[in-house]
Amino acid sequence: MLKARQAAILVAGLAVALGAAHAQEPTAVSDPYLWLEDVEGTKALDWVKARNAEAELASTPAFKQLEAQILAILDSDAKIPYVGKIGDYYYNFWKDAQHQRGIWRRTTLAEFRKDQPQWETVIDLDALNKAEGENWVWHGADCLKPEYQRCLVALSRGGADADVTREFDLTTQSWVKDGFFRDEAKGGLGWIDRDNVYVFTDFGPGSMTESGYPRIVKQWTRGTPMSAATVVYEGQPTDMYIAAGHDHTPGYERDFVSRTLAFYNDELYLRGADGTLTKVDAPNSANKSVHKDWLVLELRDPYTAGGRTWPAGSLIASNFDAFMAGKREFTALFEPSETTSLASSSWTANHLVLNVLDDVKNRLSVLTPPKDGQGEWTRSAFVGQPEGSVSVSAVDADHSDEVWLNATGYLNPQTLSLATIGQAPEVLKTMPAFFDASNDEVEQHFATSKDGTRVPYFLVRPKDMPLDGSTPTLLYGYGGFEISLTPNYSGAVGKGWLEKGGAYAVANIRGGGEYGPRWHQAALKANRHKAYEDFAAVARDLVARKITSARHLGIQGGSNGGLLTGNMLTQYPELFGAVVIQVPLLDMQRYHKLLAGASWMAEYGDPDKAAEWEFIQTFSPYHLFDPNKTYPPTLFTTSTRDDRVHPGHARKMMAKMLDAGKDVRYYENIEGGHGGSANNRQAAHMSALAYTFLWNQLAD
Repeated sequence: MLKARQAAILVAGLAVALGAAHAQEPTAVSDPYLWLEDVEGTKALDWVKARNAEAELASTPAFKQLEAQILAILDSDAKIPYVGKIGDYYYNFWKDAQHQRGIWRRTTLAEFRKDQPQWETVIDLDALNKAEGENWVWHGADCLKPEYQRCLVALSRGGADADVTREFDLTTQSWVKDGFFRDEAKGGLGWIDRDNVYVFTDFGPGSMTESGYPRIVKQWTRGTPMSAATVVYEGQPTDMYIAAGHDHTPGYERDFVSRTLAFYNDELYLRGADGTLTKVDAPNSANKSVHKDWLVLELRDPYTAGGRTWPAGSLIASNFDAFMAGKREFTALFEPSETTSLASSSWTANHLVLNVLDDVKNRLSVLTPPKDGQGEWTRSAFVGQPEGSVSVSAVDADHSDEVWLNATGYLNPQTLSLATIGQAPEVLKTMPAFFDASNDEVEQHFATSKDGTRVPYFLVRPKDMPLDGSTPTLLYGYGGFEISLTPNYSGAVGKGWLEKGGAYAVANIRGGGEYGPRWHQAALKANRHKAYEDFAAVARDLVARKITSARHLGIQGGSNGGLLTGNMLTQYPELFGAVVIQVPLLDMQRYHKLLAGASWMAEYGDPDKAAEWEFIQTFSPYHLFDPNKTYPPTLFTTSTRDDRVHPGHARKMMAKMLDAGKDVRYYENIEGGHGGSANNRQAAHMSALAYTFLWNQLAD
């Protein structure tokens, strides 16, 4: 199956040079902290080192104890080794104390069923780094079907989105001499056959979009220089991402080109044997996927076809060949209600498993298409769905009806099961508890936002918690890009917060995907304020229920969630006792000029357009900051190697607040990319900083 809007779009591509060009000249900006956008400039890095040295949190015994506890969790051999099937083997990428950068290893299913499987190491990243003098971080491997002898392995320096691709031979377990190689950039390689790949990368000046992603995709033949590769499709500079892929499904081999104009706006083309492209004439806003006989559309807007209008949030299917011939006949696979949305859909060889959220709780079902690609689909219950939040993925969609089931909850460690459709799941692995949850319980509540909207949130709290507003409470949120926050077990949250007696809340605010496209679209651009009003409503509800009070309530968020917490800081400072802002967007006048920022204008708007800057400035924390206001203590964290959200956002906001005499702290990890850390030790350090800071501020 090939999806037009691939997850790789979010993480691939070459970093745009500082101050990259844009279609319109920016409004003149007077910014005394602009020099901090020079990511690796000597002056800027000296400033970073000075700020890092001021982080007194890391020197305390409490911090060191928590950091060691979190590191032990991250390095634990008792974690579930999640696997993916490649040929006859099951592969896993694993990091622990002995393998800080990690090893790519494999085993058999018979071994994997054992408590202590025997693993064969295929690639040792620590050994590779030592041999090459590099700091590679694993970005994954794409292995060529059906022989699974050759793989395209992506490696990133320090965890950046930009990476290299190298060809690896699984039979000899060695790098292929003079094999396919893509130099460091945002982009990728994808197999067509053993001697041909699609390449979308930085081909030189003018070959990247204004978002910093590939604008051109080519077909590259083994033994020839990349410069000789044949252009398959060339997008516009204002596009977001251009890519291509080959569907290797036996009997259904096809080639597709995807043109992503912006988030939620893409085109999919079928590539013929002669290189001609035929558009799959479905709505640009729909998520389009093709599997065997079927075109499946996940609608983000209403769509009229076959004599009826399908609502946004629906999943509909049509025979692919018939659709390409002009017929517009669809079968409804899922239609949303007021409380339900589609979390995901996963093909097996003969079935489609739907994962539906109903008030942010998962429910699985099975759909079976007609054998000949014509006729009615049948619907049945999923046998033996595990308790808790459940994710589902196919083991081998070409040949098997088996699926992996991962079940978890805030207080329930992950359980990995293997299930064949129609049969009860077999539990293969259960992660042990990493913190004492015996005194905690989970509740779901609903707050009422400013406009009357019902906003769900989860609360994990001590069973014997006094309802007097004294409990230190951490509220987490994201609220963007149609991403849903569902219950998930975190040893770090448990050890760093819950085990100490704190309460933990997660807000399912608008901008996310908890209720499908409508929930996301309700907080786009000029309506962004609704996400922040939702989050404020949850904060007030926690206080109204006497769970906590403003002085004991802290918040945390990263990336778009950092923009959220930045707005909470500047617009609602009276509601909180401490704020943690991680790898954030904060300067919304320049965000589209920095790294991948231009790709998010469908979410936030274009600051270069006067009418859009009018509303964007109302949620730009960098501009909303008032030196005369009182703000709660704040911690900023970011990464020098973050080439998605520019570290300049956090740097400049920190400098502005520091110069105004505010209570602020800062830590910038030199490695880590947008995830903030490149190995478990760095991840433990970052987590311990956040929880130590919050507990110190909120627990007095």
